[in-house]
Amino acid sequence: MKKEIRNNLIGFSFILPALIIIFSLVTIPLIMSFYLCFTDSQIGKPGRFIGVSNFKFLLENSVFKTTIYNSLLFTFVSVILKLSIGLGTALILYHSKFSGKLMRSIVLLPWVIPSVFGILGWLWILDPLYGSLNWLLQSLGFNKIPWLSSIFWARFSIILVNTWRGFPFFAIGFLGALVGIPKEIYEAASIDGTSALQKFWWITFPLLKPTLLVLTLFSIVMTISDFSIVYILTRGGPVNSTHVFATLAYQFGLSGGQIGIGAAISLFMFPFLIFSAIFILRIISKEEIY
Repeated sequence: MKKEIRNNLIGFSFILPALIIIFSLVTIPLIMSFYLCFTDSQIGKPGRFIGVSNFKFLLENSVFKTTIYNSLLFTFVSVILKLSIGLGTALILYHSKFSGKLMRSIVLLPWVIPSVFGILGWLWILDPLYGSLNWLLQSLGFNKIPWLSSIFWARFSIILVNTWRGFPFFAIGFLGALVGIPKEIYEAASIDGTSALQKFWWITFPLLKPTLLVLTLFSIVMTISDFSIVYILTRGGPVNSTHVFATLAYQFGLSGGQIGIGAAISLFMFPFLIFSAIFILRIISKEEIY
């Protein structure tokens, strides 16, 4: 009994530094955000408790309503596109002709390069006057597209860049899962006369489902809280039409100095993240039991 207690204490001592770091960097700021969202705190000015006034103000604000729409739109469309393109890329890389290290390194480039450098590159590509994409369209006989100055095209551009940056995450995750599937299963299916589409639907997809759910959960968390892509490309414009939770919280909390409202905006991400996590983790638990 004493030996077991000693071993448990030794194990706990190993994870204690990590717990302290997590508590310092995550838990304390989270508690402060909960406190600040119920106050009228401003930069350089201690606030007073005002109840749910910040939340009431946000729910009546048209820009915040657009922000909720944008956040859900960007997250849903981007995750679907990243999942689809990532799965297709993984299937291509799994094929022997494309399984070389060079091909895998090229696919990983959007994910591994510093995000700011990649997004600044896209900012230049999408420039309405001198961008290479509009130059290419003109050379093919098409008109210029106002990528970042039109509401529709600005949203399209953000989803495009988010998909470009995030699909390698799915591709490498799916590729690792594909490598782990025993080839004997496919050989047995071939003997039974199963087509390639049937193999994918009845063998590959069910075995990839746990990996798919975990990757989707991580992607939802990273996409809905993304800041750099929207801020660098549009800064929430044109006319505050592309704001997401992170950029609007920054605009109110830091640029505008209204820390209480900024904290309230950031906490609006929690219901979406918690719902997504509970929903996906419940499916994963059922898959494991099955």
